[in-house]
Amino acid sequence: MKNDKELLEFYKTELLKDLQGLEQQRKKVARKLTLLTAIALCLALGIILLLSSKFGFLAAIVIAIIITCAILAIGYKVVASGYKVTFKNLVIERLVKFIDEGLSYNARMHVPKTLYMMSEIFKRRPDRYRGDDYVKGTLGKTAIEFSEIHSEYKTHDKNGTHWHTIFKGLFFIGDFNKHFTCKVVVLPDRAEKLFGHVGKMLQSWNIARDDLVKLEDVEFEKQFVVYGSDQIQARYILSPSLMKRITEFREKTGRDIYLSFQASKVFVAVPYRRDLFEPKMFRSVLDFEPIKEYYEDLNLALGIVEDLDLNTRIWTKE
Repeated sequence: MKNDKELLEFYKTELLKDLQGLEQQRKKVARKLTLLTAIALCLALGIILLLSSKFGFLAAIVIAIIITCAILAIGYKVVASGYKVTFKNLVIERLVKFIDEGLSYNARMHVPKTLYMMSEIFKRRPDRYRGDDYVKGTLGKTAIEFSEIHSEYKTHDKNGTHWHTIFKGLFFIGDFNKHFTCKVVVLPDRAEKLFGHVGKMLQSWNIARDDLVKLEDVEFEKQFVVYGSDQIQARYILSPSLMKRITEFREKTGRDIYLSFQASKVFVAVPYRRDLFEPKMFRSVLDFEPIKEYYEDLNLALGIVEDLDLNTRIWTKE
């Protein structure tokens, strides 16, 4: 992967000139969004004044908030959509190409739902599945694809329909460097951290998963719980060196890491609370720090190939 010095040089020589024109577009959009926000807040105040006597002050505030948020959401999408497309084509796509010319980028596409479900990392079928910022290609000998994904399920009660996040973050798929026919899922180990040996017992009762796989790496066992359809193949896949790499990857990112191994592929899910690769409307696009942040988010996904040593081919895997 490229280092910070190379990224800064790329920014200065390749990006900065074009970013100056993009900055003027950003300022225009930011002014429109500021005006839209002011209008929405004035409208909210008017709604509160008009409805508080009829519905009560608190009810009027709730109605005002709902209407204001709807206006801002729709307005932001309409006002910022053109700039967002230009930004992603000019900045994110070129950062992807800077990392590796063989990679392709599509701002509107995402990892297919079929592959997300195939991983079985998250067992619940989503009622709403969306994403963007799709990257695909080959790094070294490893075919990869990843995108941002947001999957949700819905519930209903007397107050209406409610949406709940199943997963939001980066979802990565790579060709694994070993042949296998079983299914292995690696999840963050929360039960044992909370309940100790009782937690381990509860994990073994997880009827939605395959059998619990007990491994000999103490540090790995502290961080992860493993389920597999074949105990022997699970240990073949999760070699001591790979378990160490997964543990180090989790420590490096500081995030929960979910993995599964199926159909000779590795699936990796890395949760994020924030949206990735989105333009910062009220911050200058000429600042280097946001560019570095976009690059580091891309590198986290692409670095999985190196971090998990996927380019090292085992036996006959070419």
